[in-house]
Amino acid sequence: QVQLVESGGGLVQAGGSLRLSCAASGRTFSRYAMGWFRQAPGKEREFVVGISWSGTSTPYADSVKGRFTIFRDNAKNTVYLQMNSLKPEDTAVYYCAASQTYNAPLTPSYDYWGQGTQVTVSS
Repeated sequence: QVQLVESGGGLVQAGGSLRLSCAASGRTFSRYAMGWFRQAPGKEREFVVGISWSGTSTPYADSVKGRFTIFRDNAKNTVYLQMNSLKPEDTAVYYCAASQTYNAPLTPSYDYWGQGTQVTVSS
């Protein structure tokens, strides 16, 4: 069983930055691929970025390439999402997820989910 807790969301102006954190419980964090998804009001949950066990594979959604960066610290059981050059269309609830696979799935087929953290970007 893995529990995930996101933090770091908030209100930011367009062009600003935020760093989201996802802290995981359990001693096998390094054996989970991790992903970030987001869901805006009235829209389906969408894939943002994922990271493999080792951190060497990091697929990004086209909409965030060059602006967002994912990285993990297995010693701290934490995965991060650095978000730069934020746009109003990035406004959503951001969810962290864990998958018992080496590579991060691009679909919501993850085993564990956090409760989400709200990110609001004002224009």
